[in-house]
Amino acid sequence: MILETKALTKKYGKIIAVNNLNLSVPEKAVFGILGPNGSGKTTTLGLVLDVIEKNSGDYKWNVGEVGKERKKIGAILESPNFYPYLSGSENLKVVATIKGVDDSKIEPILKQVGLFDRKNDAFKKYSLGMKQRLAIASALLSDPQVLILDEPTNGLDPKGIVEIRELIKEIGAEGRTIILASHLLDEVQKVCDHFCVLNKGKLIFTGRVDDLTRQKNQFIMVSPDLHVLIEKLNTIDLVSKAGVKDDTVEVVIDENTQIEELTKQLAADGIYLSHLSPVTKSLEKKFIEILSQNE
Repeated sequence: MILETKALTKKYGKIIAVNNLNLSVPEKAVFGILGPNGSGKTTTLGLVLDVIEKNSGDYKWNVGEVGKERKKIGAILESPNFYPYLSGSENLKVVATIKGVDDSKIEPILKQVGLFDRKNDAFKKYSLGMKQRLAIASALLSDPQVLILDEPTNGLDPKGIVEIRELIKEIGAEGRTIILASHLLDEVQKVCDHFCVLNKGKLIFTGRVDDLTRQKNQFIMVSPDLHVLIEKLNTIDLVSKAGVKDDTVEVVIDENTQIEELTKQLAADGIYLSHLSPVTKSLEKKFIEILSQNE
C-alpha cells in the first residue's frame, strides 16, 4: 500500500471531521474518495499532506526515503492560483525555481496537459479548465510518485470535465498513484479503479469500482443472429434466464458457472459472439445503497 492511515482523527470543537479513519490506498491505483459534502474528504487529504494538524491517529506514506516523502507527492487542494499577468510557461518557471526543478521539464509537461500552444498566453486569459490543467502541470513538475486532486472537475463545463478526465487517465497509465476526492459519482466510475466512501468522517466502504458495479453472473451478448442465440440459450442448463433487450441478449447464468463454460457450449454449436460484457449498475445506485445502510 502506498498510503495507510491508522485511527486518524480530526475534530473541530464538537464536530468530528475525520473519525478514526483506517484507510489503505494501493500503489499505482487511481483511487477515489467519495462522500457527500461535509463527509471529511478534503480534511482527510489535508491530514495526510500534513497541512492540517491531526488530533490523534497516524498515517504513513510508502513512497521512498523517510523524511523525503513530500517530494514524491504532488497535490492540488484548492483552486488554481498563479500570477495572472504571467504566461503559463512563466508561471511554471516560478514553480520550477521553488521546487528546484530544471526548466527543461516545462515544455514536455505543457504538451502532456494540452497547453503547449497556449504557453505564452497570460494566465488570466485561460479558461477554468485550462487553469486546472496548468495546476496539474505544476504538480507534475517534480515528477511525483503520487498525485492528489481535490474535486478536479468542480465548476468545469462538460468539455472541460472530459479533458480533465482523459488527462487523469493518461497520468494514471504512467504508473503514478492518483488520489482523487470527488462528490461526482459518474466521474469516479469513469476514472477510478479503487474507491472508498466517507460519511460524517467515517469510512463506510472501500473496494474496487468494477467489483461493486458489476452484476454477478449477468452478461450482455450479441451475435449475428439473435434469434438463434436466444433459442440455444434457453436449452442450456447453465443459463438461469435469457431475454432480448435493445438488440442484445441479456443472460443470467448459474452462480457457480464460469462464463467461459457457456461460450464454449455456444461455439460447439457454431454460435459465435460478436460482443460479450458483464451487466453493470451505476455507481450512483450503489453509493445510495451504501449510505442508506450506514445511516
